[in-house]
Amino acid sequence: MAHIDLGVDEELVPGINGPMAFRPETAKPLNELAEVLLRGPHPLTPGERELIAAYVSGLNECQFCHNSHAAFAAAQLDGGMAVVDQVRADLDSAPVSAKLRALLRIAAAVRDGGRSVTAEMVAAARDEGATDLEIHDTVLIAAAFCMYNRYVDGLATFAPADPGRYAEAARRIVERGYGG
Repeated sequence: MAHIDLGVDEELVPGINGPMAFRPETAKPLNELAEVLLRGPHPLTPGERELIAAYVSGLNECQFCHNSHAAFAAAQLDGGMAVVDQVRADLDSAPVSAKLRALLRIAAAVRDGGRSVTAEMVAAARDEGATDLEIHDTVLIAAAFCMYNRYVDGLATFAPADPGRYAEAARRIVERGYGG
């Protein structure tokens, strides 16, 4: 049960959806940020950007956000959930590009603290072909998901155990986006 009365049935409106229903005026910019970062025009695919969100959320142990964005990434990546699971289990041997691996390392560093990102990490990402936009947005996705994770877990929202719930949400996000 959430720490506050969100005014919704938490099992029907789980995770971040409850706090967003509680305060729609803050939900709007949060959804707009997610839409731009994860689905807007970009050299990284939506699946790759969702993978960054899922990876950071997993490191933060935010069950709802990890499961949601893992499903969103899996729905948009070749290899599906197997790739997402491999990234979480062992980034070094996961079947992702060297560029994405370098960006995920930057995302993990942001999760530890912004100053944990080193010039060497950025240089390694650039050496693998990452652009300034990709590096910038990786840092911003990671930072934003630290906030989203703390929002969800700080209010003790409900996280469904059924993977089907996340797959259903993934279909909706892929089709309509955030806020749609």
